[in-house]
Amino acid sequence: MLAALVGSGLLVLGGPAVGSAHAAALCSGHKVRTLSFATGKTVVYKNNGYVCAVTYPKRGGTRQYMSVGVQARGNRQVVDAGRFTHHAGPVTVHAGHRCVRVTGKVGSRSIATGWILC
Repeated sequence: MLAALVGSGLLVLGGPAVGSAHAAALCSGHKVRTLSFATGKTVVYKNNGYVCAVTYPKRGGTRQYMSVGVQARGNRQVVDAGRFTHHAGPVTVHAGHRCVRVTGKVGSRSIATGWILC
């Protein structure tokens, strides 16, 4: 019984660290923006002309609507949307030296940038 409780405690303590390592594996490159909003955050990465984004809920583990979108200027927006438990995305586009717009949504709350990373 004690072993089960200790094991459960380790899972709870290990949760955020695992999530951070998982986030780094989803997008390559360096983090350039974290766009926070009431129900989550959208994290933006850049690597050799590519821009990648992932949306995370503040409270994961339950299936809920999430989306992430990235649009390079002059191109159509690429979106990943649906009912997810841990994240929406990653979405990657080739932006070169062009500006991008990024959107993220969890539940009824969302975030949208203007043209960034110009």
